[in-house]
Amino acid sequence: MTWAIVRIRGKVRRPPAVTDTLRMLRLTRQNHCVIVPETPAYQGMVQKVKDFVTWGEITPELVAKLLLKRGGLTDAAVKSASRFKSVWDFSQALAKGEAIVSDVKGLKPVLRLHPPVGGFEGAKRPWHDHGALGYRGRDINSLLERMIVEEAA
Repeated sequence: MTWAIVRIRGKVRRPPAVTDTLRMLRLTRQNHCVIVPETPAYQGMVQKVKDFVTWGEITPELVAKLLLKRGGLTDAAVKSASRFKSVWDFSQALAKGEAIVSDVKGLKPVLRLHPPVGGFEGAKRPWHDHGALGYRGRDINSLLERMIVEEAA
């Protein structure tokens, strides 16, 4: 499985260990998102920063949508820079945990997102207490859907 991790909170009143872990996760700003495999190393890192981020399992459809709209990825770029034939094939492998973001050369590891339409539920409370922080499971997909904003033409 693969997790999407989104940074919710800013940098006020943050311990140095949390700052270092957020930097290692490449979550340097609010509303930044990374897609990482669900490994023990990442589980430990996420537990350390659980009061600043939200995370959960991401679906292949949403991975493809994120990479197309916010990652600036095209089928031609994926075909020329990796072993995958299209963005859809890469997103399937990424969601299953068979690939990582760095398999496509030139793809930035951080996806910059907009604030969610309708706002966050509560940036100081955990998800199970009607807040925005912590583990969401599959509900991360609805949050990311609200954070992918269509550009006005």
